[in-house]
Amino acid sequence: MGLFLGNFMAFMLVGVPIAIALGIACAAYLMFTGNIGLLLAMPQRMVAGVDVFVLLTIPLFVLAGNLMNAGGITDRIVDCARALVGHIRGGLSLVNVVASMFFSGISGAATADSSALGTVLIPAMVKEGYDKSYAAALTAVSSVIGPIIPPSITMIIYGVLSGTSIAELFLAGIVPGIMLGFGLLIYAWFAAKRHNYPVHPKAPLRERAIAVGRAIPALLLPFIILGGILSGVFTPTESAAVAVIYAFLVSVLFYRSMKLRELGKPLHETVLLTSAIMLIVAIASMVSFIFAFDQIPSSVAKAMLSISDNPVVLLLIINGFLLLLGLFLEPIAAMILSLPVLLPIIKILEIDPVHFGVIVVLNLVIGLATPPVGLCLFIVCAIGKVSLESVSKASLPMLGICLLVLLLVTFIPELSLTIPSWFETK
Repeated sequence: MGLFLGNFMAFMLVGVPIAIALGIACAAYLMFTGNIGLLLAMPQRMVAGVDVFVLLTIPLFVLAGNLMNAGGITDRIVDCARALVGHIRGGLSLVNVVASMFFSGISGAATADSSALGTVLIPAMVKEGYDKSYAAALTAVSSVIGPIIPPSITMIIYGVLSGTSIAELFLAGIVPGIMLGFGLLIYAWFAAKRHNYPVHPKAPLRERAIAVGRAIPALLLPFIILGGILSGVFTPTESAAVAVIYAFLVSVLFYRSMKLRELGKPLHETVLLTSAIMLIVAIASMVSFIFAFDQIPSSVAKAMLSISDNPVVLLLIINGFLLLLGLFLEPIAAMILSLPVLLPIIKILEIDPVHFGVIVVLNLVIGLATPPVGLCLFIVCAIGKVSLESVSKASLPMLGICLLVLLLVTFIPELSLTIPSWFETK
C-alpha cells in the first residue's frame, strides 16, 4: 500500500495527470512486488472496467448538457432566475444561486456550471458594484450543487463503483441539493443587506411570465429523466439517450439557437471529457484489484473500528478523510482510492449505501471549490481575473454552509432516503 501511494503522490507532485499517475503507480507496484502476470493482465482488466452498460450514461449526459449549453440555454436560465428573484436586494447574487440550481438539472457537472454561468454572471455582478472576489466565490461554491441535484455524473460513477442503484442516488440528491441552494440564498441575501448591493425594480408580470416560459423547455429535462426512470418507461442508460434527443430538439428546433453545422463543438467537448473520465474509470478497476489483492480494505476497516465502534465517531472520521482527499483530488479519482476501503466499513456499520453515496459525493464536490486544486476556483479566477487567494477567502463563509449541510445529511439519513423510499426504483 505504501509503495503504491508513494509512487502515486510522487507523480502527482511533479504534475503528471491523475489518471496517468494512478496507472503508473499500479504498474510500478505490480513490477516491484513481482506480480508480472498481473502486470501483463492490466490492459485486459482496464478494458473490463469500462465494459459496463450503465457507463454509457456518462457520454450521453455530457453530450446533452453540451448541446443545451451550445444552444444558448444558459442565457434563458439566467433570465428565468432574474425574473423570479432579481427584484430582491442583491438580486443578481440570488440569480447566481438559483441559476446554478436550475443548471444542475441539465449539466450534472460542477465545472460545467461554473464556466457556463460564470462567463455570464461574474462580469454582470462586477458591473453592478459587487466585489469581484465575492462574485467569483459565489459562482464557484454554488456550482457545487451541480453534481448533487440529478442528473449527476459523480453519482453515476459512485453507483458503478459501489453497485448502488443510480435511480435511487439521483432521488437521494434532490433534498440535499435544495438545502445547499437555499443555504447559499440566505447567505447571499444577508451579504447583500450588509454591503448594500443594488436592488432592481420588479419586472412586470408579463415580462416575468415570458422569461419563465422561455426557460421551461430546458428545465423540463431533469423531470423527463427522472419521470421516465421511475415510471419504468426507460432505464437510467436509456434516459441519457432520451436526454440527448430532447436537448438536440430543444436547441435546434424549438429555440433555433444552434445550427446543424455547429454540432462539432459540443461533440468535440463531449469526446474530450468522456475520454478523461473513462480512462480514470478503467484504471479504477486495477486500483480496486490491487487493494483487494493486498487485503487493504479489511485492514483499514479493522484499524478504524479499533479506534471506535461508535457510528457517529466513525462517520466524522470518514467525513474528515473524504474532505482531505477532496482538497487534493478531483471526485472520481478520490472515489477510486477511497471506496474500496470505506464500503466494507459502512457494511459493518449498516449504513444505507444510497445515503452513504450522498455523503461521499457531497464531501468530494466541496473540494472542487476549495484550494489548493479546486477546479471550480481556477475556472472562476480565470473568468473574473482575480487571485485564488482572494476568492478562497471570500468563499470561506459559503463553504461553512456546505459543511453544515454535510453534517445534517450525514446524521439525518431521512434527508437523503425519504424521496427514494416513495418510489420503487428499478
